[in-house]
Amino acid sequence: MPDTKMNVLGIETSCDETAAAVVRDGREVLTNVVYTQIPLHQPYGGVVPEIASRAHVEKIAQVVGEAMKGQRVDAVAVTYGPGLSPALIVGLNAAKGLAKSLGVPLIGINHLEGHLHSPFLWDAPEDATYANPDPRDLGPALGLALSGGNTMWIDMPAYGRYEVIGETLDDAAGEAFDKAAKLLGLGYPGGLKIDRLSQAWREAQVARGVRASALPFIPFPKGRPRDGVTALAGLLAELCVSFSGLKTALLRFVQQHPEAREEPELSRVVASYQEAIAQAVADRTRAALRRARYGALVFGGGVSLNSRIRAVLADVCREAGIPLLMAKPKYTGDNGAMIAGLAYYRRNHVADAMALDANPCLEVGA
Repeated sequence: MPDTKMNVLGIETSCDETAAAVVRDGREVLTNVVYTQIPLHQPYGGVVPEIASRAHVEKIAQVVGEAMKGQRVDAVAVTYGPGLSPALIVGLNAAKGLAKSLGVPLIGINHLEGHLHSPFLWDAPEDATYANPDPRDLGPALGLALSGGNTMWIDMPAYGRYEVIGETLDDAAGEAFDKAAKLLGLGYPGGLKIDRLSQAWREAQVARGVRASALPFIPFPKGRPRDGVTALAGLLAELCVSFSGLKTALLRFVQQHPEAREEPELSRVVASYQEAIAQAVADRTRAALRRARYGALVFGGGVSLNSRIRAVLADVCREAGIPLLMAKPKYTGDNGAMIAGLAYYRRNHVADAMALDANPCLEVGA
C-alpha cells in the first residue's frame, strides 16, 4: 500500500439513505453527508423502492456536492450491490459520471462488506487516537452483519477475504424488528422504538429490585433451524437463524392477549421479543467462535446500534477473550464513509468498475 494520502469519495444508495462521504486513507472521515428518507416511507410501514429511487435522483447531486466541498478527490467509490435495484442504479450512474468527469478511478463496493469496515472509521479532527486497530493488522476475525435486509456470520481469515458461514433463513434481524413494531402499532422504523421501550422496561424492573437474571420475559422462541434443513444450502444449522417462528409467536401472543398492545404490558412484550433476537444472535456467535481461532468479532450494520445486542455480544466476546469491534453510532446505518473507507483497501477488486451493473443480489466475497 502506498504511503501517499488518498482521498476517496464514497456514494451509497442501496436502500433509503442518499449518502456520500470523503475518507482519507481508508479510515479518517473528512466529510459525511446523509439524507434519510424515513419520513417518505413511514406512511407505508416500510421502504417503497419507487419512492426511494425517485428521492435518490432528487437528492444525490446535493448530497455529493456537500460531501465534496473543499475536498480533493483521488477516486470515487460506489455501492453496486446488494440492495434495491432502482436505488443502486441511481448511485452507480452518478458515480460513473463523476469519476469520468474528474478523471479518477471508479471503485465498486459490496454494501455488506462496507458495513464490516465501519468499525474502523474515525472522525477528523476530534479523534486524535482511535482504539480499533488498522484492519490490515487484524488477523483472522469473525464478521457479523446485522441490518434491515441481512443477518449473517462471516469468516474473515484476513482483511478483504470473506466467506459466509451462517445466515438467516428468512427475515433479517432488522426486518424482524420492523415487522414486530408494525404489528404492535409502534410505527416505522421499529428497531429504535423497540430498543428504547425495552431499555426503559429493563431499568424499571431492576429499580423495583428484580435481578437482571430473573426478568419476567415472555418465552419467545430463539429460532434455531433443525439440523438437516434443506434451506441451509450447506451451512451448519447451529450457525443459522430463522425469525419467522418468532414473528408468528408474537402474533399469536397478541391475538390471545389484547392488552399486549397497551402499556404496561406492551413494554414487556417488546423487551421479550428483543431479548429473543439478541440471544439468538449471541448463541450463533458463540457457536461460530468455538469453531475457529478468531482474534476479534467485527460487528457492523444498522442493527449494530441496538443496545441489547451490543451488550450480549460484549459478554460473548469477554467469555471468548477477544475484542468486540463496533462502529461509532453515526456509522452503524448506511453511509458513504464505509464505502469510501473500504474502497481504499479494495481498489483493485473489480477490474473494470465502469462496466459494472447494479447487482441487487450481490453476495459477500463475490
